[in-house]
Amino acid sequence: MDRALYLAMSGAKQDMYGMQVHANNLANVRTTGFRADLEQARSMQAYGEGLPSRVFAMTENPGQDFSQGAVMTTGRDLDVTVEGEGWLAVLDASGQEAYTRAGNLKIDETGMLQNGSGNLMLGENGGPIFIPLPINKIEVGNDGTISVLPQGAPPEAMEIVDRLKLVRPDNRELYKDINGLFKSKNPGEIFDADASVSLLKGALEGSNVNAVGEMTSMIDLQRHFEMQVKLMKTAEEMDAASTSLLRLG
Repeated sequence: MDRALYLAMSGAKQDMYGMQVHANNLANVRTTGFRADLEQARSMQAYGEGLPSRVFAMTENPGQDFSQGAVMTTGRDLDVTVEGEGWLAVLDASGQEAYTRAGNLKIDETGMLQNGSGNLMLGENGGPIFIPLPINKIEVGNDGTISVLPQGAPPEAMEIVDRLKLVRPDNRELYKDINGLFKSKNPGEIFDADASVSLLKGALEGSNVNAVGEMTSMIDLQRHFEMQVKLMKTAEEMDAASTSLLRLG
């Protein structure tokens, strides 16, 4: 009975983990540039004293869905979308370089260029991008070049202040951290700027989450969880019946 109970218990626990993954995907169905997390379950052998005769279920996150989300035209000067493969380089909260597809840029009161999540955008030299305020106009080129028109200057006096750092690493070399940013699997490694990466101006890439597919997966996991709970109840009833037989004997 203990084997059946252990298997059902571990299965129910992992079903809950799986539902958390899909629930997080659903919560980010409208998050700019979000990449959906994948989830899968497999059996693992339990080692310890005696023969390795027990197995348990384990839910794991094998990676993310890197397919491109829907592109929405906004017409806003500071909205950009990476065309095809590639990433925008940012600084995370700890000051480390990370990568994102969220191109909803903004300028804070000190002139620092950020994205919608508050991460500082990095220039091609690896440092944060500073916009000299005040300005009348700002433009982002297809190659990531940032040009501004200082306040009071004539229209033809556009000046280049920096260029967004755009990278194109192999997606298999990336992992997603707890904040939703991507980093190299090799600790401390940063990727070089890639001039072949281009941007689409006045547009944003939406989340690539398939809401219907996520809901279907959650329903399936919920039913599987209920089955595991019923199996635990059956194991309890069988154990009680065995105890009654031993008493009669």
